[in-house]
Amino acid sequence: MSQNVDFAKLDLRDALDLAILIEDEARERYEEFAEQMEVHHTADAAKFYRFMAQNEAKHGADIAARRKELFGDAPCRMSRAMLWDVEAPDYDQARAFMTPRKALEVALDSEVKAHAYFTAALPSITDPAVRALFTELQADEVEHKALVQAELDKLP
Repeated sequence: MSQNVDFAKLDLRDALDLAILIEDEARERYEEFAEQMEVHHTADAAKFYRFMAQNEAKHGADIAARRKELFGDAPCRMSRAMLWDVEAPDYDQARAFMTPRKALEVALDSEVKAHAYFTAALPSITDPAVRALFTELQADEVEHKALVQAELDKLP
């Protein structure tokens, strides 16, 4: 969910910063879930959440590199207060002794949620560069959903 973001007024720098914040939030949540699963001796779920945290970190680093290339060290005008749980799994999703299937289902729900976020934002976006970025991010979420679904399909 996004708060205080007027998508019609986003410029590319702000859109990149927002995307970085979304990836950071998801990475942090997956790391928290991995730690919870480790405490509860649920190694398979913890391992999967570490994998997802690494994916979010890589995606965030790629976006940050792009932002740096385009805008250098220009200050960020976006803040975490402007978003909540855009891609991050809901806090109440982590359960002690959760199965790998349940861990994957939580991740799949998060990727679906992120895709819906970018899809919902697109009609309000007027800047062509921001529209292109959000369309790209929307497509990335489709790829992420497919990755998680492929892992789910491997399970009995």
